[in-house]
Amino acid sequence: MNKTLKKYFPIFVLPTLAAFTIGFLIPFAEGIYLSFCKFTTVNNAKWVGISNYVTALKDEAFLHSFWFTVAFTVVSTITINLLAFAVALVLTRGIKGTNIFRTVFFMPNLIGGIVLGYIWQILINCVLSIVEEPLLGLNTPAGYWGLIVLMAWQQVGYMMIIYIAGLQNVSPDLLEAAAIDGANSWQTLIKIKLPMVMSSVTICLFLTLTNSFKLFDQNLSLTAGEPNHATEMLALNIYNTFYARSGPQWKGIGQAKAVIFFVVVVIIALVQLRATRSKEVQQ
Repeated sequence: MNKTLKKYFPIFVLPTLAAFTIGFLIPFAEGIYLSFCKFTTVNNAKWVGISNYVTALKDEAFLHSFWFTVAFTVVSTITINLLAFAVALVLTRGIKGTNIFRTVFFMPNLIGGIVLGYIWQILINCVLSIVEEPLLGLNTPAGYWGLIVLMAWQQVGYMMIIYIAGLQNVSPDLLEAAAIDGANSWQTLIKIKLPMVMSSVTICLFLTLTNSFKLFDQNLSLTAGEPNHATEMLALNIYNTFYARSGPQWKGIGQAKAVIFFVVVVIIALVQLRATRSKEVQQ
């Protein structure tokens, strides 16, 4: 059987490998090449070296969007994971209606980001108008915290499911032994439950970090980067550079920004994975 599988293995792998190569590897390599070019279409690209990267790194709007994205990512990642873990703890205690609560918390994740953005734009603008504060388009703090609230509302339910799965895999024998030894709820949480669900923490941190860093549709629909690009995140800045500015030089600069964006996200994700995986406990 093993020899038969090995014999036909290339046949089964070939369609997926071909699709991955055509749909990802080739466009990715071409995108890197175009980041060193000035172009309007891929057929008239003119090599300009690293000038696109130099211009991108000198762009104040791009640098501002980078630090705005970092500030957003840090707060949203902490908020989402703390809330998701807290909800997961409550919903693994066997309370009545647990399945209903899980469904309710998970439902926002099923709504598209653009729709969520417009829904929360209406809600937040209504609140701001009641308290006589500038609306989202004129209010940077409201735009920032509006994005945090939107992201948390959408993502908490999804991360909650992952944390629930991790908590349910904690051995009852460990919890019973801790109770016999006189450990209170806080000690049990810190010394047993948290170390045993570190694999879930790794997954949730990875998802929230990467999702927050590459947030686009919610940013576009909720604030559109207003006022004056103050709430513009990296993905939206790249989009505006590539599509909203005329001239062949801007497409190359936008492509260079996209490559920088990719490298930053990969580095952050790898550092996070290594940091959290080192604390995982083998069960």
